[in-house]
Amino acid sequence: MTAPARPAQSRTRYIAAAGVCGLVVVIAIVLLVVLADNVVFYRTVSEAVRERSSQGTSRFRLAGAVVPGTVKETSSGVDFEVTDGRHTVRVVHQGDPPELFKARAPVVCEGHWARGLTFDSDRILIKHGAQYTPPKVDSDKAPKATST
Repeated sequence: MTAPARPAQSRTRYIAAAGVCGLVVVIAIVLLVVLADNVVFYRTVSEAVRERSSQGTSRFRLAGAVVPGTVKETSSGVDFEVTDGRHTVRVVHQGDPPELFKARAPVVCEGHWARGLTFDSDRILIKHGAQYTPPKVDSDKAPKATST
C-alpha cells in the first residue's frame, strides 16, 4: 500500500512556508549580529570593578554617583570619581560634561577601562527623576525667531 500523492498546490505552499521561515531566521541572525556589535553594556561601579579583568578595553556604561570634592576640570574635559557606595572609580572624561553634572549627581559614563582603576569616558549621561523641569529661559533675552 502506497501513500497517496500530495497535490502540487499543497507542496508549493509547504515550500513557500519553509522559505519564509528560513528568511525570517536569516534576518533574525543578521539583526542579532549587527546589534551585538552596537550594544553598550551597563554596569554599576562594583560590577565593573569585579569584571574588570574580563571586560578588557570593551566599551560599556559605568553607573554611579559623582563623589563630592573630586571634580576637577582639565583642558580637555573633567576628572572625577564615581561610587556606588561600595567601590569608587576615577573617571577621566574627554569633552564638556552635561549642564546638570555636579557632585552627588547620578551619572552613567560611557567609555572603557584605561590603566588601573581609571575609566576613560567620552560621554556622560545624567539620570534624573520624573520631576525634572528644564531650566527657565528668559524670553526677553532669548533670540527672536525671524522668517526669511
